Amino acid sequence: MNASSAEALSVVLLLAVLACAVMRPRGWPEAVVAVPAAVVVIATGAISLDHARAEAEQLGPVMGFLAAVLVLARLCDEEGLFHACGAWMARTSTGRPRRLLAQVFAAASLITAVLSLDATVVLLTPVVFATAARLGARSRPHVYACAHLANSASLLLPVSNLTNLLAFAASGLSFTRFAALMTLPWLVAIGIEYAVFRRFFAADLDAGASAPPAVAAPPVPVFALVVVACTLAGFVITSAFGIGPAWAALAGAVVLAVRALARRRTTPVALVRAADLPFLAFVLALGIVVRAVVDNGLGEALGHLVPDGGTLPALLAIAALAAVLANLINNLPAVLVLLPLSAPLGAGAVLAVLIGVNIGPNLTYAGSLATLLWRRIAREHDSDPDLKEFTRLGLLTVPATLAGAVTALWLSLHAIGT
Repeated sequence: MNASSAEALSVVLLLAVLACAVMRPRGWPEAVVAVPAAVVVIATGAISLDHARAEAEQLGPVMGFLAAVLVLARLCDEEGLFHACGAWMARTSTGRPRRLLAQVFAAASLITAVLSLDATVVLLTPVVFATAARLGARSRPHVYACAHLANSASLLLPVSNLTNLLAFAASGLSFTRFAALMTLPWLVAIGIEYAVFRRFFAADLDAGASAPPAVAAPPVPVFALVVVACTLAGFVITSAFGIGPAWAALAGAVVLAVRALARRRTTPVALVRAADLPFLAFVLALGIVVRAVVDNGLGEALGHLVPDGGTLPALLAIAALAAVLANLINNLPAVLVLLPLSAPLGAGAVLAVLIGVNIGPNLTYAGSLATLLWRRIAREHDSDPDLKEFTRLGLLTVPATLAGAVTALWLSLHAIGT
């Protein structure tokens, strides 16, 4: 196959894969189109077998971590962690929507950072719906916060997002150095989001609510909290010894799984289902298709657009390019495309890419898979998000959050270094 044909085929297949992920016809898993597309690009020679194998080897540890953390989050839910979080928000908000919004921001930011954005979207969002209904508050500000923070609050740790794991591997940073550099951008992003949300949803927040009826607070899932804390410590320890974070996540998941199986709260089949094997297959197949697109011209074209240097304007340009690309082709393909181009420029450029692909998706539904999944969950609760409202909110938050977070990154790089 000649170069132009290979480029055209790989681009068409990538668009088909992304369209299926966005629309999910008949509820099919994303892998239904992605896996055959990967097979086609390999079989036709649009990507060499060596490059496909290299992509699989790069994504293997990332997929292992993703499977472990999905199981860990699901088991934490079964231990009652998210239910206890909802009860805490309902009890301490005392019928005040503005206080509830602050609590949702705090809970979503911490859950996203430690248990990844999937936990915020899949497990916290239904709890927020239930909590708002219990208080008689309008759910829109709080539910939209889950969607935005699943993206923008995922900057803190290498384990907070699938994109983070890929950037972490390319940056050459240790776990603690990564977290240190991203702490200020994380705080700035959350602060800007919160300020915009309070103003954008002022009418909903002023509508009032009622204090919940007095009921016994659910027990705090101490065991689950201890396991999560130990798992987080394990991420730091394994990084110090050059061991992948997937092993720490696996250890935490195994501890909770053994306890749940012993108490007959779960089954082996449920654990396998929690790992979401079809989605893992989608991630691998998508990586191969994206690599085919990069090999056949996209990488060279984008290489002319990535500015060199670690100045603030250069970092802002890199983040803006990443945000635009994330909204055009989704943030996971965007980070796979941009990391090989930004890694030679240093850790600062890699982290600027990460800020762009994590914050940028708050502009459109198609920007990240997490937002697509959040929209599906909102529909299940008879609350179909309005596209115009979502876009207006994105236009108010994304540029300001992007600029603020990148500026904070630039300051962190100068204060801490790489």
